[in-house]
Amino acid sequence: MLLGVALLFASVDWVAVARRITALEYVCKPGAALAFLATAIALDPASSPSRTWCCVALGCCVIGDVFLMLPRDAFLPGLAAFAVAQTCFAVSFAFQDPTVLRLVIAVVLVVPGAVILDRRFVRALAGGRAGPGDGVMVPAVVLYIAVISAMVVSALAGGTVVGITGALLFLTSDSLIAEQRFVAPRAWQPVAIIVTYHLALAGMVLGQL
Repeated sequence: MLLGVALLFASVDWVAVARRITALEYVCKPGAALAFLATAIALDPASSPSRTWCCVALGCCVIGDVFLMLPRDAFLPGLAAFAVAQTCFAVSFAFQDPTVLRLVIAVVLVVPGAVILDRRFVRALAGGRAGPGDGVMVPAVVLYIAVISAMVVSALAGGTVVGITGALLFLTSDSLIAEQRFVAPRAWQPVAIIVTYHLALAGMVLGQL
C-alpha cells in the first residue's frame, strides 16, 4: 500500500513537472520521497542495518528535495543533503552481500565514468558556461561526483539487481541535473530527471528485500 502511495505521488509529480504546475510539485516531490521512506520502514528487510542506513538516506533525500524546490537558489544545501544521502546509501549497500571480486569490477567500471563526468562538469563551471560565480561550486561538484560514484561502486559490490538498478538511475538523474544546470539545458531534461529519480528511490527501497 505504501509503495503504491509513493508511486502515485511520483507519477503525479511527473505530470506536474511536465506541465510546470509548481504548487503540485511542492506537494508531490517530497510526498513521494516520504512515502518511499515509509515503505522502507515497513518492509521486512534482508538486512536490518542496511535498511536503517537506507532510511536515513531517504530522510536526507526529503531534505534535499525541499532545498531544491525553494524559490531562492539553495542548490548547495540541496547538494549537501544529497551527498549525505549518497554516503548513507553506500553504507547500506556495504551491509548487504559485498564481495572482493565485485568490488574490483565495480571500481574498474565506475572510476573512468566518474573521471569523464568530473572533467565535463568542471570544465563547464570553470569556463563560465553555467553562469557567473558558479566557478566557486567546483569543489562541491567534484566531491559530490566522488560520493555518488562511491555509492554506485558499493551497490555493484554488494547490492541486488534491483538495488544496483536504483543506484545507476540515481547517477543518471543527478548527471542530468548537472548537465541541465552547468552545460546545456534542454526541454526534455526536467521530466527525465524526476522520472529517473523516483525510479531510483523505488530501486533503493525494493533492493532492501
